[in-house]
Amino acid sequence: ILGFKNRGGIGMIVVKDLKFTYPKAREETLKGIDFSIKEGEIVGFLGPSGAGKSTTQKILIGLLKDYTGQVSVMGKEIKDWNRDYYEKIGISFELPNLYQKLTALENLQLIQSFYKGETEKPMKLLEMVGLGDKGNLRISQYSKGMKMRLNFIRALLHKPDIIFLDEPTSGLDPVNAKNIKDIILQQKKEGKTIFLTTHNMAVADELCDRVAFIVDGEIKLINSPRELKVQGGKRRVTVEYVDHGVMVKKDFPLDGIGYDPSFVELLQQMEIKTIHTQEATLEDIFIQSTGRKLI
Repeated sequence: ILGFKNRGGIGMIVVKDLKFTYPKAREETLKGIDFSIKEGEIVGFLGPSGAGKSTTQKILIGLLKDYTGQVSVMGKEIKDWNRDYYEKIGISFELPNLYQKLTALENLQLIQSFYKGETEKPMKLLEMVGLGDKGNLRISQYSKGMKMRLNFIRALLHKPDIIFLDEPTSGLDPVNAKNIKDIILQQKKEGKTIFLTTHNMAVADELCDRVAFIVDGEIKLINSPRELKVQGGKRRVTVEYVDHGVMVKKDFPLDGIGYDPSFVELLQQMEIKTIHTQEATLEDIFIQSTGRKLI
């Protein structure tokens, strides 16, 4: 299934020939996509607006029912799950949906009451994202970034097995974005399975075990970020060095570089500033494989 074979892990999500058409739409939004996600894996769906990312996620969380194909989550077809399904999954939408007249702590306590199973302590979660001293503020007093952080931890409140994240670092400053990414990686270490949709290539590169490029309802390419960048890059090394006070850049073939006398001589005789391979970015690969920009 497009490279999404389980490599020794449990298939937490298995999707085969998934198609979906919105009412009154002229064409399919999803045109027969196939993928699977194993336990403890972070998989990112990357694509421009209207590509099918959010539609796929809405089907996986049970909001859209009238699809064709197979969508199995934790060994059961999504249509066969009852309300217990929401004890197993956590969801963080891109746009926060919070009770404005309640405090942050009251929001979490209210949502906590909906679940039958074990939950995290709300104050522990607030402290985790730097909101411990803001728990008694009403949401109407929160900034966008504060709402995003609260929205994120709400998805972790009931200790779900699968976490669905939509643009988890959107609207956050670099410090808080890093903290959220660290928490996501910690959730992975604890065995959680994470489905992430994003426009942000840097976030996908940092977090995802594999990424899928989806355009016009079809998956165009899928692999680990590292493999995609290596395959799409040039097998060359660029050296920047100082020669008589002038910065100079020179390229060398990567193959056999250790035996290249001019490369070895350069390292021995010049003041080297940087050495790096000509690795493609995820955005480069996306454009190469889809002919589209991620906008």
